[in-house]
Amino acid sequence: MRMNKAMMVKLVIFAALMGGFGYALVPVYEHLCEVLGINVLTQRDGTVQYDANTQVDRTRKITIELDSNSQGPWRFRTTQRSVDVHPGELTTVMYEVVNTLDRKVAGQAIPSYAPQAATPHFKKVECFCFQQQELGPKEAKQFPVVFFIDPALPKETKTITLSYTFFEVAGVSAPK
Repeated sequence: MRMNKAMMVKLVIFAALMGGFGYALVPVYEHLCEVLGINVLTQRDGTVQYDANTQVDRTRKITIELDSNSQGPWRFRTTQRSVDVHPGELTTVMYEVVNTLDRKVAGQAIPSYAPQAATPHFKKVECFCFQQQELGPKEAKQFPVVFFIDPALPKETKTITLSYTFFEVAGVSAPK
C-alpha cells in the first residue's frame, strides 16, 4: 500500500511537470521564431511585412482564354475574354449566369481545358463549379473563379483555354 501511494505521488508530479512543459513550450517557440525570423508576419512596430511571392515566375506570361457555353434556360458568359497571368500568380476572373425563366432553377458548371496537357497545371482555389448553383426567377449572379497556373507548366504552353458549360440540374427546379 505504501509503495502504491509513493508511485501515485510520482505519477502526479510527472503529469504536472509534463503539463507545465507543454504550457511553457508555446512562448519558447514564439520567442525562438522571433529571434530566428521564422514565421514572423508583423513587425514589432505594428507595420506588416510583405514579401513578394517567390513562387511566381515573372519571366513567363500565359494567356488564359475564357469561354462559356450553356445548356438550359441560362444566359451564361464570362465578364472578360482573356487574362494574362504569370505562373504561380493568384488570379480571379468572373462569370455571370442569368436565369431566363419565371421559376427557380439549379445548375452546375463543368470545366474543360485546352490543351488537355494543361489540365493538371490549372489549380483552382475557389470556383462556382465546385457545387450546384440555384438561381431564382429572372435572377442574375456573378461567380468568381480564383486560380493559379502551376509553374511546372511546360514552357512551350503559352495559351490555355478555360471553358465552362453550365447545365440545368434535373429534378431541382421548383414548379411554377
